[in-house]
Amino acid sequence: MRVVIQRVIKSSVSIDSNLYSAIEKGLLILVGIESEDSQEDIDFLTKKILNLRIFDDENGVMNKSVLDIDGEILCVSQFTLHASTKKGNRPSYIKAAKTDKAILLYENFCLNLSAGLNKKIKTGKFGADMKVTLINDGPVTIIIDSKNKE
Repeated sequence: MRVVIQRVIKSSVSIDSNLYSAIEKGLLILVGIESEDSQEDIDFLTKKILNLRIFDDENGVMNKSVLDIDGEILCVSQFTLHASTKKGNRPSYIKAAKTDKAILLYENFCLNLSAGLNKKIKTGKFGADMKVTLINDGPVTIIIDSKNKE
C-alpha cells in the first residue's frame, strides 16, 4: 500500500458536483492498493499514520499526532499512486490491485483508521470520479509505502 498523507486545515470530496464528505483540521489520506497488499500492510500503515507527529505543539514544533489534536481523517482511494512510468508516456497500472481486492482492503483500512481514531473517518467513494479539494497546512505532505519501510 502506498499513501500520500497531507496535513490539512480542511478537505472535501465532491461527486457529480455534490458534496460527498468533508473534514476540518486533520489528515487527507490518498491510498493506493496493489495486488500484493494484505492486512499486514493495513496494520503497519494504520499505526504509522495515527501516531505520525506532524502537527505543531505549543512551541510550533511538529510534535503532535492526529490523535493528540483530536483531528479528523478523510481517506480517498487512488489507484494511480501505483502508476509505473518506466516505459513510454502512458502510465501502466499493472501493480494496482483488481477492484474486488482493492475495495475489501480499502474498506478494512478505513475501518482500522476509524477504530484507532475512536471516531468515524470520512471517505471518498471507491471508483467514483471525485473532485478532491484541500487546504494543505504547512504545506506538509508525507509519502509512505508499506513495502519500503524507510
